[in-house]
Amino acid sequence: MHGLIVALGLLVYVLTTHAMQQRRSATAAVAWVMAIALVPYLGLPLYLIFGKRKLAHHRNRTVDTVSDLRLGDAWARQLAESMGQPTVASYRGLRIHADGSQALESLWEVIDRAESQLVLCTFIIGRDPMGNALVKRLIDKANSGIHVRLLLDGVGRMMGGRLDLRKLKAAGVQVTIFAPILNGLFKNRANLRNHRKMVVADGLHLWCGGRNFSAEYFEGAHGQKPWTDASFDLQGPLAAQAHDLFEMDWALACGTPGPICKHDVTNAQEPFAQVIASGPDQTDDTVHDLLVTACFKAKNRILAVTPYFVPSQPLLMALTLAARRKVKVELILPKKSNHRLADLVRHRALRELAQAGVNIWQVPYMSHAKVFVMDDNLALCGSANLDSRSLFLNYELMVAFYATDDVKRFASIGDAHRATAELYQSKKPGLLRDFTEGFVLWLGFQL
Repeated sequence: MHGLIVALGLLVYVLTTHAMQQRRSATAAVAWVMAIALVPYLGLPLYLIFGKRKLAHHRNRTVDTVSDLRLGDAWARQLAESMGQPTVASYRGLRIHADGSQALESLWEVIDRAESQLVLCTFIIGRDPMGNALVKRLIDKANSGIHVRLLLDGVGRMMGGRLDLRKLKAAGVQVTIFAPILNGLFKNRANLRNHRKMVVADGLHLWCGGRNFSAEYFEGAHGQKPWTDASFDLQGPLAAQAHDLFEMDWALACGTPGPICKHDVTNAQEPFAQVIASGPDQTDDTVHDLLVTACFKAKNRILAVTPYFVPSQPLLMALTLAARRKVKVELILPKKSNHRLADLVRHRALRELAQAGVNIWQVPYMSHAKVFVMDDNLALCGSANLDSRSLFLNYELMVAFYATDDVKRFASIGDAHRATAELYQSKKPGLLRDFTEGFVLWLGFQL
């Protein structure tokens, strides 16, 4: 009977992986097979709940036009378009927020600018002064006749303290929970969380970045210092791309057919950028593939700012080889993040990077920023961390900027961090630590 259950579990794994086109790394595939074979009574239920990585029917957007690839170094936008992302769109008035106070002020400005509709997507809304202030503003906008919609992740809602949403709904704000926990369990989506963060007013004004709507991401609360983070706001056609992405996420959460979005931006003027969506709704691992390609394309410098660093083997190899080609590679991390397991397992990759000549800077505070810069040609900023969950499981949103001046402005975020950072010192691990890192990496970051 035990052998029959093992065989059945492995058959379920093979058939679902093939039928749903669940492409996994070799390490993740081996981990699931071993879990099902060795402990089928636990491994099979866990696989049925958490094993899905890609939706059976992906929702890549239809692109009818191709951007003018004669404009500068076009490989990044060409690659993004080939993976179903929209073509480049113009923007204006880009503001990269210097700190949480400026980010909060610009958030209120974008919300206040809404004249007909306002949409928000976030992972967490805190049950704190920041969350309460946001709720009040949304209620005021709804009472003034603005069509307001809020998309909140099911797990993120719990992490934020389960904010009471009844006042919002009573005021006419449409609230949808993305993959509620129990619903996610039954639909095999419990492991697929919506980590995207955006506010779009009238399809014209975009506020975006890595900040959740909780006090620690802005001005802090209860006497504690706020985290540092990266966010921005802008205006123009690029905001419409983010709005289109929200509409598809909203449709998925509501269980309705998503809209087909066609982008005709053949007349887009510089500066321009692209919304890059990554996650189970995309056929490819868009952000991951763009990062790996950027590492091989880089000629002078690579800057990566992230709170959590648990890279895939291809991304780790690409960063290592870039450093060996004498590209200046810099990685900026918090010395201690809010996720201790991520801090534990990251050392295996950090040791390899340090040996290859990568400058790894550790800041003495919690940095939640997600920024990637390649030369003066590409800057990515948004919600994606450089860890396996973010790059392969979560719904994420990054914006790719191509204007040289704006790329340099995002690169200056690294300059601000380095002012108080110290270089990482690689140490050879003992046997126990090496085993612990490998076990946690295998169990926590591959399944």
